Amino acid sequence: MVVIPTVTGLSTGARLLSGPRTIARASRASPSSLPSLCYLKKSYYSPQRRSVLPARKLVIRAARTESKGVSLGFRAPNFELTEPLTGKVWNLDDFEAYPALLVMFICNHCPFVIHLKKDIVKLSNFYMKKGLAVVAISSNSVVTHPQDGPEFMAEDAKFFKYPFPYLYDESQEVARDFGAVCTPEFFLFKKDGRRPFELVYHGQFDDSRPSNNMPVTGRDLSLAIDCVLSGQPVSSTQKPR
Repeated sequence: MVVIPTVTGLSTGARLLSGPRTIARASRASPSSLPSLCYLKKSYYSPQRRSVLPARKLVIRAARTESKGVSLGFRAPNFELTEPLTGKVWNLDDFEAYPALLVMFICNHCPFVIHLKKDIVKLSNFYMKKGLAVVAISSNSVVTHPQDGPEFMAEDAKFFKYPFPYLYDESQEVARDFGAVCTPEFFLFKKDGRRPFELVYHGQFDDSRPSNNMPVTGRDLSLAIDCVLSGQPVSSTQKPR
């Protein structure tokens, strides 16, 4: 994954921060107190899935980092962002009627996102039919990565047939509000009645990485979604992305 580039000091020329922002890790419950993961018969994840995208030779110029553990129970912050493909402005209230919301921080160029794109679309299509709301946000600076600009976001969304809105966070304020520091980064929220969306999962898609030859399955994220949609608790033991 790559750090979301943050541009500072524009009056004297743009530069990247010397290091990624850090977020306090969430407290971890002891293994004995954790609920077991739920395995549903019609889960998206199946151990037999072996979809592996072709290897790509890509140069990563941004620093690599892992997403840190924001506190589970964190309430989803409001946002108001434009979808470059349609020009529509979306905000958190647009997802009010859904029992769960998946917020993904992605971008066009990141090799770790490219590695998962097709399976992110498959997983989203599968669970959106079951009641999950999904939204993707790009907060990358066009100064450092012009290929992540809104016109290219629209092309990407159209090419990969994103079933979810792909929003542009030009100011990076929304990324800061969520505590997002890298791509891809997944935030799964659940909603109980009239209560606000609360964070129940902030971890990896699965164990696959561009260079480890492991199949892309979506196992970790899909199991968390299964738990939320079936009303079961999500384990607080979560691997960072």
